[in-house]
Amino acid sequence: MELSVTLILAGLIMALMWLFSLKSRKHMCLPPGPFALPIIGNLLQMDKKAPFKTMLKLSESYGPVMTVYLGRQRTVVLVGYDAVKEALVDQADDFTGRAPVPLLMRVTKGYGLVISNGERWRQLRRFTLTTLRDFGMGRKGMEEWILEESKHLVARINSAKATPFDPTYFLSCSVSNVICCLVFGQRFSYDDDHFLSLLQIISDTLAFGSSPWGQLYNIFPWLMERLPGRQHIRFAKIEELKEFIMKKIQEHQDTLEPSSPRDYIDCFLTRLKQEKPNPTTEFNYDNLVSTVLNLYLAGTETTSSTLRFGLSVLIKYPKIQEKMQQEIDTVIEKERLPCMEDRKSLPFTDAVLHEIQRLLDIVPMNVPHYALQDISFRGYTIPKATLIIPLLHSVLKEEKQWETPWSFNPHHFLDQNDNFKKNPAFLPFSAGKRSCVGESLARMEIFLFLVSLLQRFTFSCPGGPDSVDLSPEHSSFANIPRRYQIIATPRW
Repeated sequence: MELSVTLILAGLIMALMWLFSLKSRKHMCLPPGPFALPIIGNLLQMDKKAPFKTMLKLSESYGPVMTVYLGRQRTVVLVGYDAVKEALVDQADDFTGRAPVPLLMRVTKGYGLVISNGERWRQLRRFTLTTLRDFGMGRKGMEEWILEESKHLVARINSAKATPFDPTYFLSCSVSNVICCLVFGQRFSYDDDHFLSLLQIISDTLAFGSSPWGQLYNIFPWLMERLPGRQHIRFAKIEELKEFIMKKIQEHQDTLEPSSPRDYIDCFLTRLKQEKPNPTTEFNYDNLVSTVLNLYLAGTETTSSTLRFGLSVLIKYPKIQEKMQQEIDTVIEKERLPCMEDRKSLPFTDAVLHEIQRLLDIVPMNVPHYALQDISFRGYTIPKATLIIPLLHSVLKEEKQWETPWSFNPHHFLDQNDNFKKNPAFLPFSAGKRSCVGESLARMEIFLFLVSLLQRFTFSCPGGPDSVDLSPEHSSFANIPRRYQIIATPRW
């Protein structure tokens, strides 16, 4: 009897919540979306391994602007180039908010560039962009750093002597050393065990964030904090990464010469000292630690994963690799390192590198945005405190933007005369005021590292091209490519 009464009460509560949600949706003029259950929302409908695929499918019924519930979190999903561009570019001021993603909040406590909003975000973004540019990001100075690091990478790959090896750590070391030069003012040896352990933490953190377990933490953080599981191991490892950063900051404080800044940390410490009397400044120790953590994480794993995926693509399509090498050989002399100026003379190579990024679709759901106040968009109201997902996956794979969106096709970026052509729907770094601060650096790294490698090596794998699977090993927050043993055969 008691069980029956409990079930009836539970049913009535669910019915009342459902009616309330319908009334609220109508009153607020929310975008349309599927029916959501109390507490769990639309989670049962989502592909737990690739939720962005479910969102894309749902948009076929509910349109390019739709509402879903991730647990209790109301979420508006923007699907397709037109909707994403209209929000992030045309209504940029309305969509600058960043969501308080529980995983990121747990790690940063709301400090740093990625997770912040308002004046904190404005001060940190302006300072970070200016400082990175001053240290050469997107310019000749940075080009020289990357090319110097490419020599170390080539030497390491040469040491494999055309036998199978996993390129993951070589690529991670190379990419990470570029951001380390910018942020810490130093590079690390590929044999430095502590450096390698930090790279493993970064790799594991991205994999965890892209796993169903990591997504559960974002949806039910209050529950996951109380349950045993791998999330506690991951957070402990991230603390190790933060301790390394704090140690580097202390070393910089002990040797700081404000008139001769060596790197990003020096510049931040100098600004922190200058603004100490200002009660509204965001230049404080917590923001320094978290912003350096943001730069170190984002500047390492996403670009190195793109390079690793690029090698897999070239192994999968050896004729594409051969054609790139022929073009590179025609433009760049045998003993000369490539430079960014070469890119305009390498249209096919440039097209392939763009297509690699498009196909990988590294962050399919973007870093979520957030409604800091009620937003009017396309006749709908997006209420304050709504999560907003500009679905980059739907832009990079949109059929009306790309001739063959689901397959590798460099001609997406070539005109009828085989000249390179831009496509406005190429948005792997997002768009608008919250686009990736390291975009110009990442583009430079992808071009210079891969062209340098193709100059010197032909890449293959023990199982042959047909053994390469380009589908990701993990999908959710990020698409993480599969790992392969590869063979790098010297060309000369």
